[in-house]
Amino acid sequence: MRTADLTTALILIAGGALVIWDSLRLGIGWGSDGPQSGFFPFWLAVLLVGACAVIALQAHRRASDRPFVTRQQLRPVLSTLLPSAAFVVLTQFIGLYVATMLFMGFYMRWIGRYGWVLVVGVSVLFPIAIFVIFEKWFLVPMPKGPLEAWLGY
Repeated sequence: MRTADLTTALILIAGGALVIWDSLRLGIGWGSDGPQSGFFPFWLAVLLVGACAVIALQAHRRASDRPFVTRQQLRPVLSTLLPSAAFVVLTQFIGLYVATMLFMGFYMRWIGRYGWVLVVGVSVLFPIAIFVIFEKWFLVPMPKGPLEAWLGY
């Protein structure tokens, strides 16, 4: 557990340092029209680095030989991670809306153990609602696949 805490804190400190560096490049001051582009990211990164430094110090002082995660604890994490990763990969090939329908249907049925009527209803109606909201109302194009191309979008 100690190693995982230290590793995570150090990775986040490195990410925060990168944000601080880039924010300084953009400018962290206050201009005539308000804060410069790097103002808010700079201060958020300073808070992140400070919090992670405290976590790293606490982890360094604490001796622990407990494992970070047991096999039993890893199972629910993987049951979420693997379908989510498949959703991301499928989005590239079949589009966001169809991938969302498949992901929601699979996840509701496999993890939630919902009945087929609810699974089909939600997994079909939700992507349709998202399509209408983003594509029609907000005019924001989302990744589309062959089905949307076949339907003329």
